[in-house]
Order: sequence, then structure tokens, then C-alpha cells
Amino acid sequence: MMNFIKGPVNWGIIGCGDVCEVKSGPAFSKVPDSSLVAVMRRDAKKAKDFAYRHNVPKFYSDATQLINDPDVNAIYIATPPESHERYALEAMKAGKPVYIEKPVTVSSTACRNMIAASNTYKMPATVAHYRRRLAIFERVKSLIDKNAIGPVRLVTLNLFQLPKPALQPDSVENWRIDPAVSGGGILFDLAPHQLDILYWIFGAPQVMKGLSINQGRAYNAPDVSALSAVFQDNILFQGLWSFNSPVQALTDSCKIVGDTGTIAFPFFSSSVESKLRVNRGNKEDVEEFIFPRHVQQPMIDHVVSYFQGKRENPCSLDESLVSLLMIEEAYAS
Repeated sequence: MMNFIKGPVNWGIIGCGDVCEVKSGPAFSKVPDSSLVAVMRRDAKKAKDFAYRHNVPKFYSDATQLINDPDVNAIYIATPPESHERYALEAMKAGKPVYIEKPVTVSSTACRNMIAASNTYKMPATVAHYRRRLAIFERVKSLIDKNAIGPVRLVTLNLFQLPKPALQPDSVENWRIDPAVSGGGILFDLAPHQLDILYWIFGAPQVMKGLSINQGRAYNAPDVSALSAVFQDNILFQGLWSFNSPVQALTDSCKIVGDTGTIAFPFFSSSVESKLRVNRGNKEDVEEFIFPRHVQQPMIDHVVSYFQGKRENPCSLDESLVSLLMIEEAYAS
């Protein structure tokens, strides 16, 4: 039995960087029974500035001090992935549930250590695969569950982006192309969003085969990856990621092919709105979806209820391990 929070959830953020400014940070004080009471960043001046601008009462430059703050009873870990395991284990040992940014960590071994800690300390742990709570992806799942395009036969995913320019050593983006910190380049940063949704809809793959290469040599991580997999009911998946593409080739698409139609949608084309296209026979239906200003707010609302024992876990560590294993397979070379 997990140790749930009785009463309001009072959050502390470890790593109040850019992702917390709009996507997540403000949402912690906008959902019922939830408030943001403390933030931490290694740069004390930046932590203080974030706290001042977002009306947060406390700030720290040391994660252990935030974790042990008696006013904090839940931890959001928003640092680069290399430190997720360390902070998650420390927080759960201190008796505080954790909400962990994606990718959940840098390796499946580290994720399994986090799962073990959650079970040992009976602490709830959730991963920020927040697209599960966005209306467009809920709609895709609903269409598949209702057999709207017949039995699914094929899923194709293509994400082609421009090459990353050379980054300065102190760049805030630099960790994403450092495998020791990110887990494996830009693939580890973006693919979790996509593969988690496919797992959420179709379940764990039964067969996987991946390949990655470094074409551009702009950094010490692969910039092109491919993954083939077979989901339950012999659904074939083919994914291709290129972070070394010219502007003419830029693509963000996922297509689900069934016996009687197709469903097509992007994952990253817009931070404001997105279109879902459903083709059946000679008819195409186009649905538009507007994203919430604080894109993680629907997920955080669910996490708060889970931490209070009122709802199921919206994305467990065990579930996030599946998409992490898929990424590790794609990263194989």
C-alpha cells in the first residue's frame, strides 16, 4: 500500500529551469489542493529570481535542503535526466512522492532502481508523460479503442529536424546532446513523448529492432535513428528520426493505418494547436485541438489526485520503463 498524502499537496521543484517557466511551474498552484511552496536551482540567484516572479515562498540552491523542507510534501524533478535517479531515490527515502520529468532517466537500469525504491519506501512515483492528458492524444486513443478505422495494421512515425548548430559548453541546450547527461542525444529528449503515447494506445511491443548512426558529426551522439517493432495483434511499427535534415525535408508525422481508414497527427508541430486527420472511405474529417497555456496542467491535476490516493497513477515508472527500453533499442548501433 502506497503512502499517500493526506490533505493538500505542497510542491517543491528541483531544477526550476526553462521547462518550469510556462509548461509546468505555474500549474502546480492552479489545480485544486495543490500549491508550489519551494524551488531549487544550483544558481541561487536564478532560483531566487524564479521564486520572486512566480510568487513562491522559498528557494534553495541545494536539493537536499528542499527535499527535507517540512513544508514540502511532494517533489517535482525537472533537472537534466542524469540526476533524476539520485534525486528520486533521495526524495522517496525522505518519505516524499515524486513527479519526474521525461526522459525518466538515462538508462533502464537506473529506472529499475527507481522502481525498487518506490516499492521499498511505498512512495508514489509518476513520470511527466503529459501528452496522455492532452485532448488530441486522448482522442486518438478513443478512436482506436472504438475501432474507428478497423483493426490496426501499421503505424509509421517520422520526425525530421534541422541539424543542431554547434553549442557552447555553457549552453542550456548542451546537455541534450551529451549522452552522459541526456542518455543519448536528442532522441532521448523527444522520442519519449512519441513512444509513450504509442505504448499507451497499443501496449508494450513484442519485438523490437533498432539502429542509430551519427551522420552530421556535430556532437558525440547519434543524429539519425530507426526503430521497427511489432505490437500486439501483429501491428507493425516503423519509426524514423533524423536530426540532420534540410529544411525541405522537415517532417513531424504519425500515421495509424487500419483496415478501413487512417488517423494522422503530429507530435510537435505547434505549441498552441494541432490537427488530427481521420480518413475513412472518400471522406476526411479534420479536428483541431488547442493546447492549454500550461501544457502540463491536466497531467499535474491527475498527479495531485493520485498522490492523495484518489485516482490511479497516470504514468507509472513501470510504464515509462517500456518506452525507455524502446529508445535504448533505437539507440543501438
